[in-house]
Amino acid sequence: MEYLPLFGSVLLIHLLAVMSPGPDFVMALRNSLTYSRKTGIYTAIGFGIGIGVHVFYCVFGLALIISTSELAFNIIKYLGVAYLIYIGVISIVSKTKDIDVDKEFHKKDINPLKAIRIGFLTNVLNPKATLFFLSLFTFVIGPDVPKNIVWFLGVMMMINTALWFSFVAIFFTQKRVRALFNRNQKVFNLIFGFLLITIALKIVFT
Repeated sequence: MEYLPLFGSVLLIHLLAVMSPGPDFVMALRNSLTYSRKTGIYTAIGFGIGIGVHVFYCVFGLALIISTSELAFNIIKYLGVAYLIYIGVISIVSKTKDIDVDKEFHKKDINPLKAIRIGFLTNVLNPKATLFFLSLFTFVIGPDVPKNIVWFLGVMMMINTALWFSFVAIFFTQKRVRALFNRNQKVFNLIFGFLLITIALKIVFT
């Protein structure tokens, strides 16, 4: 019972962070509309697994290395930037292909493991997520909280992330939304691509 206020604080702070626009949101939107609702949900699962990595290095003290080593943080930062630019360029140069809004299966779809990998890498290589978890474990959770409580919070944050972006995938793959995307697919691909590249460049100069 004594940790209930901590649970509430951490989950609220994390949910607000997850809901704020960023690379995860753009990637979730892109994969859901470009491929399918199923792919969007698998991408969301990838985000959730990525959260587990952030929790892992915070629990085992690697966060201290990342927070005190400019080299370590910059490696994460520039790997993330390169990955976002790579996906952004793919979106910009991708060819349009009609999507049948009445079918769940799309020829253009990607396999679940690839979708999970995209979500995982997008989340793990996001420097904003790294900074968020460093702050969360330093100022909110703290070193005195028992490890079993910390792991429970970590699992809850993983579930929160997967559920939120699954909701995003379901909401934005409604028939009307998908039909709108189908009519303007090239424009949306350009928007997603430029958004991802813009986020990457913003990370570089922040």
